[in-house]
Amino acid sequence: MSTVLRTVNRVLLAVVGLVLVALGGSVLAVGLGAPAPSWWIHQGSHDVLLTHSERTRWRDDAWWWPTVLAVLAVLLLLALWWLTAVLRRHRLTEVLVDTGDGEGALLRGRALEDVLAGQAAALDGVSHAQVLLTGRPSAPETRVRLRLEPHADPGTALQGLETGALAHARDSAGLETLPAEVRLNAVKHRAERVS
Repeated sequence: MSTVLRTVNRVLLAVVGLVLVALGGSVLAVGLGAPAPSWWIHQGSHDVLLTHSERTRWRDDAWWWPTVLAVLAVLLLLALWWLTAVLRRHRLTEVLVDTGDGEGALLRGRALEDVLAGQAAALDGVSHAQVLLTGRPSAPETRVRLRLEPHADPGTALQGLETGALAHARDSAGLETLPAEVRLNAVKHRAERVS
């Protein structure tokens, strides 16, 4: 499903980009004195976008401006929805597990995230762990965030995560690789007054 969404997104971006480049380039060219194309709605570089009669034609109709504003609001909401859909990091819902018989099985992504987070949080010096699975069901990737205690060694925690939780998950799911992006944060303690 994410491949289809990615393809649709790229096609829509390409179409919108081409339309904007064609219109913007035409406006710029006509504004600089180039002859107007045959499909151009105005005749010269000194024509205004909307004439006085075009601007005031619908002034007496009560439905015109609310309709224009409603259409623009819908277009704005669709553009914002599209932007959030593009920027949102999609969570992987299922992971394809190699069962060895050529069939495979599907493992819930949330279950694998919980196991990885539990094993990572059990590491020495780690106070909290968050795991997010991304990628494709046949090639998952992980984003891990570890909150380290003040006494923890980041290198030791990272090596424990790699040889422990990530290795177990990779072996259990029968994956060749399980790439991980790990972010380490330190626990911040509030200063206390000592008397």
